[in-house]
Amino acid sequence: MLGFLIRRLPFWVREPLLIVLGSVLGVRIMFLAVRDHDRIAAGIGLVFLVFTAVRVHTVFRALRARRNPPPAAVSAGVVVADDVAPVEPVTGVHPVPAVAKKEPNAWGQAVAAVAVVGALAAALWVVPGAMPSDDKSPQPASCSDGTQEELPKAYTRTPRPVTGDELCEVLNRPDLAQLLGTPGESATTASGTSNTAPLTDGRVPQPEAEVAFDTYTVNVSVTYNKLSIDQYVKLMKYGSERDIRTVRVLGRPAVFSSDHTMQFQIDLGGGGSGGPVEQGPLARTLTVALDRDDRGGYCGISVWSRSGALPNDSGLLDIAAKVLPGIPERPAR
Repeated sequence: MLGFLIRRLPFWVREPLLIVLGSVLGVRIMFLAVRDHDRIAAGIGLVFLVFTAVRVHTVFRALRARRNPPPAAVSAGVVVADDVAPVEPVTGVHPVPAVAKKEPNAWGQAVAAVAVVGALAAALWVVPGAMPSDDKSPQPASCSDGTQEELPKAYTRTPRPVTGDELCEVLNRPDLAQLLGTPGESATTASGTSNTAPLTDGRVPQPEAEVAFDTYTVNVSVTYNKLSIDQYVKLMKYGSERDIRTVRVLGRPAVFSSDHTMQFQIDLGGGGSGGPVEQGPLARTLTVALDRDDRGGYCGISVWSRSGALPNDSGLLDIAAKVLPGIPERPAR
C-alpha cells in the first residue's frame, strides 16, 4: 500500500521524498553500525545510501532534460512533457503551434517536499523511542519481582530483623560494580530471600541477598543468633576456612576468611536423582558483628567468580562500609 501511494505522487514530489528518507535512514544506520561494530547494519546502511545516490542521479537527469529539450520539439513549438515522446512534424504541413500548458514549478515542488520530509525526519529523530537510543549506560537489575513473600514467624518479633527484600535493596547499589573493580558492568540478577538459619527449627532469622555481575557475584546474609565474632573465629580455626584475618569495620570486630562454595547438579532426565554436592569456586568472605560490642549475630559478605578470580580485600571492606549502615544494629539487651 505504501509503495502504491508513493508511485502515485508526482515525480518532483516523489523523488525528493525518497532522497531525504534514504539519506536520513542511511546515515543513521551507518552511524549506529560504526559505533556498535555491526557489519550487518553497515551493509543495510550502505544499501540505503546507494539507493539515495541512484535517486539523486535520476533527478539530475530529469533537470538536464527539462533545461535542454529536444531540438525538433523546440523548432516545432511543441512543449514536451515528462515521460512523453516528442511528436515529429508531418512533411508538407505547416505545424500548428501547440497551446503551452502551464506546468507546476518543479523547483517549488521539490523544495516543499524536502521541507515536509525534513520536518518529519527531525520529529522522528527527536521523539523518544522513535529511533534507536544511543544511551548505553548500564541498567542494574531490580530486586522486586512484584510478588510478596510471606515472612516466617521468626521475623514477627520486635525489633523485626531486616528482610531479604530490604537487604537486596541495600546491596544492589548503583556503585556496586565500581566497588568490585568492574565499573563497566551492570547487575544481571538481583534477589533477596527471608530465610531462617538451618538446624534452628525456624527460630533464627537469616535473610539473604545476592547480586550477580558478569565477573563477580556478591552475597550478603545476616544471621540473628547469639554467636559472637570471637566465637566464630574459634570455630573457623577448626573448620576448612583459610586465610583467616581479623579486622575492624566501622568500629565493629570482623574477620576475613576463604572457603569454596557448593554447587549442585540436578538431573532432569531419566527419572534419576540429582548428582552429589560438588565443590564450587573459591569465595572470599568478610564477616562483621551486628554491633560494636559483639553481643551476638553477624553479617557475612561473600564474593566469588566462576573463573576463580577474587577482588582485593579492600573491595570487600568498601562494600561493607556501604552495606552495614543499611542494616540496623542489634539493640542492647
